[in-house]
Amino acid sequence: GPALMISFIFTGIACAFVGLCYAELASVLPISGSAYTYAYATLGEALAWTMGWLLLLEYGVAAATVAVGWAGYMNSFLLGFGVMIPPEFTAATGQSIKVTDVYHEMFQAAGYKFSDAGLLLSAAGETVKGIFNLPAFIGIGAVTSLLIVGVSESAKVNNIIVFIKVAVVLAFVVIGAFYVDPNNWHPFIPENTAPGVYGWDGIFRAASIIFFAYVGFEAVSTAAQEAKDPQKDMPFGILGSLLVCTILYIGVSAVLTGIVPYQQLGVADPMAVAVDKIGLGWFAFLIKIGAILGLSSVMMVLIYGQTRIFYVMSRDGLIPAVFSKVHAKYHTPHINTMLVGLLVALAAGVTPIELLGDLVSLGTLLAFMIVCFSVLY
Repeated sequence: GPALMISFIFTGIACAFVGLCYAELASVLPISGSAYTYAYATLGEALAWTMGWLLLLEYGVAAATVAVGWAGYMNSFLLGFGVMIPPEFTAATGQSIKVTDVYHEMFQAAGYKFSDAGLLLSAAGETVKGIFNLPAFIGIGAVTSLLIVGVSESAKVNNIIVFIKVAVVLAFVVIGAFYVDPNNWHPFIPENTAPGVYGWDGIFRAASIIFFAYVGFEAVSTAAQEAKDPQKDMPFGILGSLLVCTILYIGVSAVLTGIVPYQQLGVADPMAVAVDKIGLGWFAFLIKIGAILGLSSVMMVLIYGQTRIFYVMSRDGLIPAVFSKVHAKYHTPHINTMLVGLLVALAAGVTPIELLGDLVSLGTLLAFMIVCFSVLY
């Protein structure tokens, strides 16, 4: 519910302490790399090998999670132009399908019905279940193909992408604030209905799940080698990015739950649901395009990071040598990238976003624990 804002504060505080540990290691070991490199340098091969596989949850599964969200926004974008992908191929295997109220007439015209809970039903009245999330699979496939050919993302291009993403988020918060109905924030902390569902129990459970939204600060530590003064720059960069992101997350949560009743936001594309409800066609178009572009770059960065972790592990002899084999023409670890891309695409196609998010948070929390222990050690 609206208390998600409190969850983001708790997670931000927890990540601040982890961020200080990353900053400490990045300043002591100012080399390009990630938590795998730190674990290898401090704790040895066994824990470094463990860390490498935990980072598969943090990077690889995270890419699958983002792909499901990307697919949700892409599907919503296409529906805005009257293009309907068969709903069975827009959701994970066996998952019930929800459609935003705005598009109910379009689906009813195609012969579908809706249950009282808003779930999609066939003409015979049976619940429509997902077979395979095709857009998510295609999205990962496209990104993987680009990475095999070789994509050098310059600082200038990256800054442009970040500018677009932040501009979209700020536009959503500022314009969406005018359409907030304060009644949707009551009760602010819904009454607990089951273990981990609403109430303070739900707030803390949400805080553990949304660790997924904070994994990006680890990327700052990988730039330690390029920092002019790692001892000063790393804490500033990591804690500064955490503070900015936490404020943006709270702003988006407040506007989202203020525009749409929280019971309707359990979907892969919540911002699309909100902008469709606002009813400004140009604004919905802008937000969806921004989300698609932004999430595309995130998928690329996550898969890139995962392939490079496997590349380093292979060079260190901890996984088969094929993962460090480089293409003669493109100079990229092509077999590594293809295998990672295929696994991530399949995971995105068949797995519900809730389970993917839980796996990412599990891997991230354990990886963070090892990093914190590395500092103590």
